[in-house]
Amino acid sequence: MEKLSGLSHLFMTIFLHNFAAFMVIPAITDVTMAALCPGKDECSIAIYFSGLQHALPDRERDMVKLPVLTHLCFTFFLYNFATFMTAPVIVDVTMSALCPGEIECSLAILLSGFQQAIIGLGSLVMMPLIGNLSDKYGRKALLTLPITLTIIPLAILAYSRSRNFFYAYYVFKILTSMFCEGSVHCLSLAYVADNVPEGRRASAFGILSGIGSSAFVCGTLSTRFLSTASTFQVATAMGMLSAVYMRVFLPDSIVNDNLSTPIMSEGKLDGIVNQDEESDKKIQMFKTLPSIEDMLVLLKSSLTFSQAAIVSFFSTLSDVGLHASLLYYLKARFHFNKDQFADLMVITGIAGTVSQLLLMPILAPVLGEAKLLSIGLFFNCVHMILYSIAWSFWVPYAAALFSLLYVFSQPCIRSIVSKQVGPCEQGKAQGFISGIGSFANVASPLLFSPLTALFLSERAPFNFPGFSIMCVGFASMIAFVQSLMIRAFPPISSERVSNLH
Repeated sequence: MEKLSGLSHLFMTIFLHNFAAFMVIPAITDVTMAALCPGKDECSIAIYFSGLQHALPDRERDMVKLPVLTHLCFTFFLYNFATFMTAPVIVDVTMSALCPGEIECSLAILLSGFQQAIIGLGSLVMMPLIGNLSDKYGRKALLTLPITLTIIPLAILAYSRSRNFFYAYYVFKILTSMFCEGSVHCLSLAYVADNVPEGRRASAFGILSGIGSSAFVCGTLSTRFLSTASTFQVATAMGMLSAVYMRVFLPDSIVNDNLSTPIMSEGKLDGIVNQDEESDKKIQMFKTLPSIEDMLVLLKSSLTFSQAAIVSFFSTLSDVGLHASLLYYLKARFHFNKDQFADLMVITGIAGTVSQLLLMPILAPVLGEAKLLSIGLFFNCVHMILYSIAWSFWVPYAAALFSLLYVFSQPCIRSIVSKQVGPCEQGKAQGFISGIGSFANVASPLLFSPLTALFLSERAPFNFPGFSIMCVGFASMIAFVQSLMIRAFPPISSERVSNLH
């Protein structure tokens, strides 16, 4: 019962944090463009800033497990509520600060791309380190820092959204997101893996993602009825609540010794180890090597793991590219504001929540993670291409409905990865995949932010405003093709156990 109580607290913490962080997303485009390109419909610098910002710093088997998952869900909900509720307004805030009165703001686009690139670069270094430290010091201790640090940039815009305060927010957002971006999700996945058997992890990860989607819906929907100033104030309060709730109620996870043996712990890496003496040396070497060497060992240990890493890279590359470009594209193409952004995100969130909480627990045991991953990536590619060729204002809303299917991809990747390692390496493995995503966060803004700024400006070589999003869709297509090569092999640890018999 104590474990179940712990997971429910984590869910609540994550929900509060994400609620505060995401509720400003619909408005941040307008804020960025107002700050960088006042009065313009197109702002290349905002696209670059957004891209750079991301590149340096995204039914249990036993009833005994239920309370733990309940507490984790509540924590996760609070965190995501705080994070997502600012999503609809951040574009408006950015454009108001940088380009007041303008519909297009190149400065806002460039700054957003720059911000994403810096965040991704920092996360590339921090994610594997955080995963390793959580294996040693516990998930709760490592969760405390990102959940607390996320409050700082929200509090700045809650106080004022003038140009000077926007730049202060911009700097602190980069610095804090280097540590926070993806770390809460990574550590939460490791926490769930500590408490859920392998056979139920795909469903559990889907439920966790569904909780995040429900927080996304609640956060963005609340933004629809709040002023910009109130949005950031509520997000800050929810972020504080998630941190306090997590510290008070969330117990640290305890590794279950009955789960599969870690792939590194016995020294029997698949296809690598030949003799017991040699394997013992590799065990000792693994324990002392720096994190980058651990990554190489993980990649070599399992073909499935390395394939999942490739899929994760291209999937994140496309997701980050879409996130950095879409809102500015819609603002320039159809003059969307925070209300339309919020409506679009609510549709996406509701469809994703229904899918992850209801469909995925049913489909995952029947189809398996590998097939479900391919389905999700295929529809992810389709919905991106549909955005790029949108010919009317209603097309983006239709494309958003595809989240009913494309949300399968990330939980499936994480579940596949978790089954390739044992309980002692969950943090390390999830941190590695988050690190791969962080590398994609660096590359994506460098590739797509300048392209978006160019094709939304008057200097475009040909008239195709959604060209950069079409390219993002091609990156997702690469992930889809690679996912078709993944086979649902038994977990390495399970193979090892069966070989002993």
